[in-house]
Amino acid sequence: MKISYKIYLNNRLKQVDFHGQLTFPLYVQVTYERKPIYFKSYYFELFSKPRYLLTVPGVGSKVPTIDQIIERENEVISFIIEKYKDNFSLELFKSAYAYYSKDLCDIMEKGFIEYLYTFFWDEGNPAFGDVLLQGCKNVIAFDVVRDFKRVFSKPFYEKLVANSLYYAPPYLPIYAFMNQTKRWPMLIFTVMEFDRPDKREAFLEYATKFYPDRPAGELLERALKWIAPI
Repeated sequence: MKISYKIYLNNRLKQVDFHGQLTFPLYVQVTYERKPIYFKSYYFELFSKPRYLLTVPGVGSKVPTIDQIIERENEVISFIIEKYKDNFSLELFKSAYAYYSKDLCDIMEKGFIEYLYTFFWDEGNPAFGDVLLQGCKNVIAFDVVRDFKRVFSKPFYEKLVANSLYYAPPYLPIYAFMNQTKRWPMLIFTVMEFDRPDKREAFLEYATKFYPDRPAGELLERALKWIAPI
């Protein structure tokens, strides 16, 4: 069985903006039995989002590099090829790539931001809710909540977190679990990683310790429901 792939900047297309710099979009080519398929890199799209631009006042800005993005592509593509080597097909690869490459933090974040918006409206701070709904598109929502802990009173902050475990996707425990071992800019937790039994067991232990307001098993089940439609 002959499978090959390459990850490349597609200079046949128009250049696109990548955090203020023009670059050709990153593409993937997978070839099986001399038949190729081509598709845009998921991680290039993901790390092009504004929240992955890190700007420090008086210091400057940092962005993910193309090499770092290619590393993520290599990881998931190699995993899929190995996993399905006995019954490989290009159609199977495309569906597996669409599933395993996805970042749980990314797919849950929109729902969590909508929760924050509703929470502050319910608490009588509608303008603040509106600011979060718009502004959280450009920053990582987990970082916003982390700053809340220093800004708001302890009872208010704890209410915000506790309510999120009922009314929002389990974004906070998933992101916090991931954040223990990852470093910027690769702050992602892929379905490929979450599919491993040892990772799920480690998440259950973490959630039990740091989010005791909800059963860890329930948080795990809710996370699995978010990836089921992919």
